[in-house]
Amino acid sequence: MTPFPERRVTQVAFERAEMMRILDLYGRMVSAGNWRDYAIEMGSEVAAFSAFRRATERPEYRIEKRPALRGRQGMYALIGEGGTVLKRGHELAPILAPIERKLLKLVAE
Repeated sequence: MTPFPERRVTQVAFERAEMMRILDLYGRMVSAGNWRDYAIEMGSEVAAFSAFRRATERPEYRIEKRPALRGRQGMYALIGEGGTVLKRGHELAPILAPIERKLLKLVAE
């Protein structure tokens, strides 16, 4: 009898603290009326959170985590609607900053 070959498939995923931060931002953007839907993709090389204005469109933003780039440019990336990398870094907070700036509004002068 030959043993069945063991195949280990690694899957990249967001950690709990990362997901809480991303979903907190998503909730605030939904409250502001900017986003309506989201999608989460977890693969062997990348985990991605995509935020949509409407479910039928391309994602407005995609937040990616690629651990293979940890030593180089940073494993987090913010990708725009056209597929361009808007920001890349080693920590999640600075990556989310351009989106959070959209929520700031001048109340009174």
